[in-house]
Amino acid sequence: MFSSPRTTPLPVSLPSPAAPPADPPGERFELPSRPASVAAARELVRHRLTGWGVPRDLVDTARLIVSELVTNALLHTASDRIVCRVERRGRQVRIEVADQGPGLDPRVPPTGPSDPDAEGGRGLLLLDAMATRWGVISPHQGAGCTVWAEIAP
Repeated sequence: MFSSPRTTPLPVSLPSPAAPPADPPGERFELPSRPASVAAARELVRHRLTGWGVPRDLVDTARLIVSELVTNALLHTASDRIVCRVERRGRQVRIEVADQGPGLDPRVPPTGPSDPDAEGGRGLLLLDAMATRWGVISPHQGAGCTVWAEIAP
């Protein structure tokens, strides 16, 4: 003999699993092309990343990277403004610095100064050493350049 299967009523709706917290949106800021903007960029990045709870060592690395990239934009372009963007993607931080300069050839590796005693000329070498990944977006020669870097613990 066969009996009817037992059934257990289910709730009308099942609770959905807790979604992981969303990463905060990135922050974009525009700075005038002048030396004081280097310190301003460092402070804005520190403030935003600290607010997002990013570990201090990663904040310090991000500050150094944005400092180098903004300095490069000041020294090597005739831009009247520099646009920075910082965002968190999980445990990773992405920094972008855009200018109106002629752009960089992403196929050319960074080199240091020809004079080993020179005070400058090591920005991209530092970036290469500190970043997990980095690159250049140069859509059209002479139409601007964005250098981006990603860092992670």
